[in-house]
Amino acid sequence: MEINKLDNAPFTAYQKLVVFLLAMTQFTVVLDFMVMSPMGDILMKAIDLKPAQFGIAVSAYAFSAGASGLLTAGFADRFDRKKLLLFFYTGFIIGTFCCSFANDYGTLVVARIVTGLFGGVIGSISMAIITDIFTLQQRGRVMGFVQMGFGASQVLGIPIGLYIANNWGWHSAFLWIAVMALIIVVIIAAKLVPITAHIGLQKHQSALKHLWLTFSQREYRIGFMATALLSIGGYMMMPFGSAFAVNNLKVSHEQLPMLFMISGIASLIIMPIVGKLSDRYDKFKIFAFASLWLMVVVFIYTNLGVTPFYIVVILNILMMAGILSRMTPSSALITAVPEMKDRGAFMSISSSLQQLAGGVAASMAGVIIVQETKESPLEHYPTLGMIVILLSIVGIFMVYRVSNMIRKRRAVS
Repeated sequence: MEINKLDNAPFTAYQKLVVFLLAMTQFTVVLDFMVMSPMGDILMKAIDLKPAQFGIAVSAYAFSAGASGLLTAGFADRFDRKKLLLFFYTGFIIGTFCCSFANDYGTLVVARIVTGLFGGVIGSISMAIITDIFTLQQRGRVMGFVQMGFGASQVLGIPIGLYIANNWGWHSAFLWIAVMALIIVVIIAAKLVPITAHIGLQKHQSALKHLWLTFSQREYRIGFMATALLSIGGYMMMPFGSAFAVNNLKVSHEQLPMLFMISGIASLIIMPIVGKLSDRYDKFKIFAFASLWLMVVVFIYTNLGVTPFYIVVILNILMMAGILSRMTPSSALITAVPEMKDRGAFMSISSSLQQLAGGVAASMAGVIIVQETKESPLEHYPTLGMIVILLSIVGIFMVYRVSNMIRKRRAVS
């Protein structure tokens, strides 16, 4: 692999602040979604949910987030990105508060829809902010640190959330997340500088036309397809991860927090390393190697029966390494696809398609998975594993197209 000798400048003090704030928003938004998976077995037993119903409860967030992304894409490049972040993050907090007061399947689904309408756009706004403030040669490191929120949610968030859910009920876990996010939104309002450089680049056209022109560009569509495809695998396996661990691998509810904490610590170690490697070496090659790694681990893991806890831990760490080593380089590559004037719209559409694809995947998983009783093993989980493997193969091809497109564009410029 060739070393990238282009700009690899250190971050300024303000850039470090931006990375911290975006990492904190990522932490709460990811935790809000991620906590549904480890609490899956608790929720399914507490309010008597079938696997298909739980799949819908998970996908409700994704579908509403996808719809919200499409609705806001045309307007995303017309406003200060700070104001957009504050607006949608505040709505996300309200939705999470609603989740903490849900008491049955119907109200839970409605609350998840509200949360998704606002929370699903936050990631795309953050990506646009990153693209505006950081160069391509810095973005691997930025993605590595910002996505540490993913690992931190497992190291601290999920174990604490499970502890709170086990001792004070699953409602309390959502209440805790909402209170944390409320503190963060106040800090963002006080510290983040307005981001408006993109506004002057806009042409006088309607929001709908801007959305259509962004979507209609061939190069952009390649990026959209790659992003949507990469999300499907995670959405298929993740919602039923804790139920599979408890009912098939025989991991106890007391061991679940430890499992997620160890996996999260591994994530915190892996993410910065992968970020630096992504800035130093070819991003696609790192992604392709990580994809092959993940396919092997997924095949082994999804075909396990009753398994010693230490082996489950090792395999979860290996799986996390594969997932995160795909996520960082692919995200950094895709941020280079849009021009500055289209970044907000591009990121919104990309996030929307990602969420919609994930919603379909979660719903499909709920249909594929069968559980005869609340205590019986999940059936057909290996089928999900094979689907993820096949999608990973296609994903390598799609990300290669993105990488090749960016390489040609930079050669010309």
